[in-house]
Amino acid sequence: MKDTQLRFEGFLKTPTLWESTPVYELSQFKIEQKSIGIDTEVDTKQRLGKYVERFVSHQLVNTEGISLIAENIQISKDRITLGELDCLFYKNEKPIHLEVIYKFYLYDPNKQGLHCWIGPNKKDCLVEKLEKLQQKQLPLLYSKECEKYLKSISLHSADISQQVYFKAQLFLPFGIKKEIQSSINTDCIIGYYFKLHELIEFKNAKFYIPSKKDWLIIPHTNVDWMGYEKYLEESKTYLERQFSPLCWMKTTTGELKKFFLIWWGHNL
Repeated sequence: MKDTQLRFEGFLKTPTLWESTPVYELSQFKIEQKSIGIDTEVDTKQRLGKYVERFVSHQLVNTEGISLIAENIQISKDRITLGELDCLFYKNEKPIHLEVIYKFYLYDPNKQGLHCWIGPNKKDCLVEKLEKLQQKQLPLLYSKECEKYLKSISLHSADISQQVYFKAQLFLPFGIKKEIQSSINTDCIIGYYFKLHELIEFKNAKFYIPSKKDWLIIPHTNVDWMGYEKYLEESKTYLERQFSPLCWMKTTTGELKKFFLIWWGHNL
């Protein structure tokens, strides 16, 4: 339960990727990020996105003026799933359809604008996610199949506002300081990413590789830290699988940092 609480606190303290001005015409959901105990066990076998949805659910039910209608609503046609609505709820008696997103993106200096934010393993990017939200996930609400579901709970799509709850942790290339596009909330930038050889500068530091669920957690000292040589050995098992791990570093001055170690660095 302690780990769940630490993950939840890390989620709460992660800023939204943008604030007041919509990006791709997507409006950001606003809710008070108050610290509350989470006394229900969350299934750790769920992928990170689903895991975070449980945190959002806990946040919503503990917020005054919000009443949940339904979550993870699968919309089907001829027994084939068309998609899923993350969450429907009333806020001050007005219905809202909310899509929940939590991402980790790295800044690629070879790209422009929003295209510069890519996934740690180069398998996804911010623009692809925004386009999917705009062109597929949110329009699902207006499909004939979804209208049937909404009618069953006495709702109509025309009366429902749509918002996204998009949080992210962003990382810059080590040693590069670059002005970031203003539409992105720069408070999301929390660290750097490294190629393996660049870590020699921190050979006297201590290191830790958390599990993926613990990527949410704000670094703390109560973990089994590794020395530089052992960390290099451990990290190579990830890199050989073409997986970029998120890691923690404790510097010689005691400063705690989050960073990504990338497997594809030679391609930049």
